[in-house]
Amino acid sequence: YLGIDPLWGVASTTLQMQGALEQHLARLNELLASRGDYVQTLKFTQQLAGSIVLQLQGLPAWRGVSADLTELSGQVAYVEYYRWLAYLLFFILVLTVCLLACLGLAKHSRCLLLLMLCCGLLMLVLSWASMAVDTAAAVGTSDFCVAPDKFIMNQTDDEISAEVVHYYLYCDQSLSSPFQQALTVFQRSLTTMQIQIQGLIQYALPLFPTAEKDLLRVQQLLNSSETSLHQLTALLDCRGLHKDYLDGLTGICYDGVEGLLYLGLFSLLAAAPPVPWPWPCDGQGAVLFGGNPRYENVPLIGRGSPPPTYSPSMRATYLAVTDEHIRHRGDFPA
Repeated sequence: YLGIDPLWGVASTTLQMQGALEQHLARLNELLASRGDYVQTLKFTQQLAGSIVLQLQGLPAWRGVSADLTELSGQVAYVEYYRWLAYLLFFILVLTVCLLACLGLAKHSRCLLLLMLCCGLLMLVLSWASMAVDTAAAVGTSDFCVAPDKFIMNQTDDEISAEVVHYYLYCDQSLSSPFQQALTVFQRSLTTMQIQIQGLIQYALPLFPTAEKDLLRVQQLLNSSETSLHQLTALLDCRGLHKDYLDGLTGICYDGVEGLLYLGLFSLLAAAPPVPWPWPCDGQGAVLFGGNPRYENVPLIGRGSPPPTYSPSMRATYLAVTDEHIRHRGDFPA
């Protein structure tokens, strides 16, 4: 993907230079019309330029693929941004629930614990939803990673030939490049044109000094075309794009799937059932907190006097038991 737009840019620049070259050759035909041999040289040079244009036009039309990949990249970046933001907010919610639980237990606050329970229920729902999305994404990505080459070839079947896609997906050095013939014709035609123009500069320029500007401009365009040829050869080489492809597969099929599994594990742990919380009671019973902690819950029957920490209900119970005990002793005096 990284080499598609530069490749098309180099090819377009070369085609534009060839168009300018044809204009200068047409003017040279008028200036050198009195010499048939020079005119034949210019026509031959023009035929070579036309062959270069045909070779460049035979390159794959990757503009549609580039647009599709650019749109896909933008969509992935958009989804990834909001996924990161959603998980950040979810993590903050988990920390908030933990903080409310700690504060509720420390302050013996029923309101904080009720708020913690509500946030916990929301966290539970979001956790299961997040785990479902992560699982679906991991399964879909795993299906792609089973046969990514086949998927890419099916997606590009209408845009690029299977030979070209196979060349970049596997980058087998034992096979020749599908562009080798076009590049060879480009190189040979360009070299021949440079030789022909150099001969015209050497022999025709002394006879036709008015053609100097056009001849030098044609020579400059040919030198620029040679530079573009080297750039085009480097961009069409499979090694750079194949390395980017392997790096992308590693990021998606290894790091990406591993990250999705970690996110799923996090969601599963966040969705784990909470430990039952001890709630305060208004009546009597075993309570962890609530009411007045200064009171004891069990009367010390049999002691001479009630301790000062009895609650009113415990004191009434103790007095009733004490009265019954005194009456019992009064019925059977010692």
